[in-house]
Amino acid sequence: MTDRPILFSGPMIRALLADRKTQTRRIIRPQPFASGYYDGEIELNVIPANDQYPKAFRFNANAVGGGAILEEVFEPRINAGDRLWARETWQGLSFGDYQPTKSSLCEVRYAATDPCADLDAEARGYPWRPSIFMPRWASRLTLIVTDVRVERLQDIREADAIAEGADQYSSSTKLSRAFNSDWKGIYRQSYAELWNAINGAGSWEANPWIACYSFQVIKQNIDQIEKVAA
Repeated sequence: MTDRPILFSGPMIRALLADRKTQTRRIIRPQPFASGYYDGEIELNVIPANDQYPKAFRFNANAVGGGAILEEVFEPRINAGDRLWARETWQGLSFGDYQPTKSSLCEVRYAATDPCADLDAEARGYPWRPSIFMPRWASRLTLIVTDVRVERLQDIREADAIAEGADQYSSSTKLSRAFNSDWKGIYRQSYAELWNAINGAGSWEANPWIACYSFQVIKQNIDQIEKVAA
């Protein structure tokens, strides 16, 4: 079991808090056969668990022109049983004068749920700190990983899109790409829009290989869980 931080956007933090999100997808870097010297068809196999790696994935492809079989192995840094503490946009305020502080003895505000989040910093009285700078002690969400799998991004099923915390798509949704009438009103369409919004226009269409992590959500700081258990 390993503890690791993981970043989430405001909408995804709210989905976690509302018990609507139990999966997250992250792009594999580098992508299999990033050099492009393969014939376009990639076969994916799961390598049996061993003492060193609980789970790994083998990609195979034929080299351009034939005559050779290419192989690459992806060993996810995150495995079943690992604990992830969520990082989100935040600020620590000192007690009494409510000034920004880096002390752990403070009141933590979270942009995802702060009622003043949409005000500018001057009206709110404090600026936000980016999620990447959130320390472990300030995290309020812990995820226990239950499963890891590898697939193409567009292989996501409707049930998976719901588990990702996507809202139901409607025709009023601002589109980042051409509207597909066959997808109207479903969660998969909404997730495609969300993916493009987070990762940039055209990122859904690129259909990268991703690692999909399923997890159980615990609405506590990772170190507070240990104290309660003790």
